[in-house]
Amino acid sequence: MKKRNLFIIAIILIIGAYFLLNNSNSKETIKIDGSSTVFPITEAIAEEYRNEIPNINVTIGVSGTGGGFKKFIRNEIDISNASRSIKESEAKECEEKGIEYIELEVAYDGLAVIKHPENDWLSNITVEELKKIWEPDAQSKILKWNDIRDDWPNEKINLYGPGTASGTYDYFAEVICGKDVGTRGDYSASEDDNVLVKGVSNDKYSLGFFGLAYYEENKKKLSLVSVNGVTPTIQSVSDGTYAPLSRPIFIYVNKTASAKKEVKEFVTFYLEKAGEIVEEVGYIPLPDDAYTKVQNKYKKFVE
Repeated sequence: MKKRNLFIIAIILIIGAYFLLNNSNSKETIKIDGSSTVFPITEAIAEEYRNEIPNINVTIGVSGTGGGFKKFIRNEIDISNASRSIKESEAKECEEKGIEYIELEVAYDGLAVIKHPENDWLSNITVEELKKIWEPDAQSKILKWNDIRDDWPNEKINLYGPGTASGTYDYFAEVICGKDVGTRGDYSASEDDNVLVKGVSNDKYSLGFFGLAYYEENKKKLSLVSVNGVTPTIQSVSDGTYAPLSRPIFIYVNKTASAKKEVKEFVTFYLEKAGEIVEEVGYIPLPDDAYTKVQNKYKKFVE
């Protein structure tokens, strides 16, 4: 009798494990990666989506815009967060791999030039001065603050910025230093903006840059620098007066992935919620009619 009972229990356990395994495997997954700048928007929208549709698993990585596009090209993800438009070389790789995609603008962002709160000599910087500091030729030459202005301290400038896989880096390098030029390499780089916040907030002689939303999250630890006399705000970024450090940010969606019901429904949800969520997480929303156009653009893409 005992053997029979043990046999029945074993069968029940096996059946239970089978159903548990199958239920876990049946949960569909939407894979996203890319820009750390776009991450807070996508994560906030994904959180709302998970609450409404709990049987869909949305995973979001942060490998930078360039890293995201690499995974996108390898068909490892469905959606790529991007803080810049896709490069010609990346688009060509997609074409060679037969990957069709759509670029969907989701918000505006400004690039914040930031300093330590105890820095009392810098309130405004020109684009020309930023170039003088960050261009490749500055390496080993522009090392101290008074190399830029004579009345600035005779102290080493400690620079912080995103790594070269970041779309924020690409955008800053192009508009400040020039297309296909890059920047100097002797700076503290990280794909994690929180690392940059920590670096600048602990270093009186530091200077850095990253997305404006991260400054807003950490403004008690940092100070903002105006560029060409303009401070980045919702107004100056959306109307383009904070030039050249304001930009649109995007998600890219794979067409084959959009054939899957869960991806199509998630992206549709994303575009419907974007205007509301973008502002909540500190970014600048597109005009309402622009979101309508983006939604219609995606509907046409998946028809």
